Amino acid sequence: MSDHKGHLLVVDDNKVNRLLMSRSVELLGYRASVAENGKVAMEMLRAETFDVLLLDIEMPEMDGFEVLEALKSDPNLRDVPVIVTSSVEGLDNIVRCIELGAEDYIPKPVNKTLLNARVSSSLEKKRLLDEQKRLLKRFATDEVAQDLQDSGFAIGGRRITATVLFCDIRDFTSLSEDMPPEATIELLNTFYALMFDAVNSHGGMVSLMVGDGLMALFGAPQPIENSAQSAVSAAQDMRSMMAVFNAERTAMGEPALKIGFGIATGEVVAGYAGTDARATYTCIGKTVNLAARLEAHTKEAACDILFDAETRRNLEEGQACTTVPDVQFKGFSEALNVYGV
Repeated sequence: MSDHKGHLLVVDDNKVNRLLMSRSVELLGYRASVAENGKVAMEMLRAETFDVLLLDIEMPEMDGFEVLEALKSDPNLRDVPVIVTSSVEGLDNIVRCIELGAEDYIPKPVNKTLLNARVSSSLEKKRLLDEQKRLLKRFATDEVAQDLQDSGFAIGGRRITATVLFCDIRDFTSLSEDMPPEATIELLNTFYALMFDAVNSHGGMVSLMVGDGLMALFGAPQPIENSAQSAVSAAQDMRSMMAVFNAERTAMGEPALKIGFGIATGEVVAGYAGTDARATYTCIGKTVNLAARLEAHTKEAACDILFDAETRRNLEEGQACTTVPDVQFKGFSEALNVYGV
């Protein structure tokens, strides 16, 4: 944002008004750019970042009301503060501007003291909103951050079809018994870094980390074309990366890590669980339980990636897999078909 306190876009079809307003903005210590109508303003907003929009109403090609409507419908622009500066009179017009998302309405000729106060307030609000977004991206996955931006926050869930992946380091408790706490944490952080990369690169999100394991979702909160294939491909990538990591550990005289993956596809209830003060995005249901059972069964099946029949049905043609003997899992009334890769 350079050395200025903010970058403002002045939108007015009258050249004299644009020059006078931009001059007033610069005298207040802000940087100013101008647009002669709403259409040009929207093009500039999509190409460059602005902190506040000073918007006239009566303009050719695209008037102020149309600009406000366009901003409101664009997830990337709807948080840009808008101050309407217009000579259009009538309470109905002012109310319409506010309903369409404008921060304030200042009649022309614009009082410079009032303008400074309104701009300062809008900039502070935008700063707080940007900080909120920054923190959200730091402490939530990109998918959850996008879902919150698109849909807002509400405790509860909805039924969707998705693929759930469980991953766990086998015998980690005994492996870590003789390790210093710092070395244990460092090992887990490396493990999580590899796993997160594989999950994210295939459109999934890690929704839960517990000790030496994690749960990842594919197809929630954002849908993807083939959640089953994405999950299996992610597991294969994880396995390949762990092979490289284990080669390094073996070269340093450290034991290799063994991991197992359980994958299941089906209906889940996904959403925000917790309270208004503290919540997390997760999912529950029989599909989740099955993925966890499959992951645990990898030890007995001597296969590190196991998945259910529904996942198998959705895999792309040419995806190699093997049939594992049917298994009667706890909590399931019938023996289930299990596949490995």
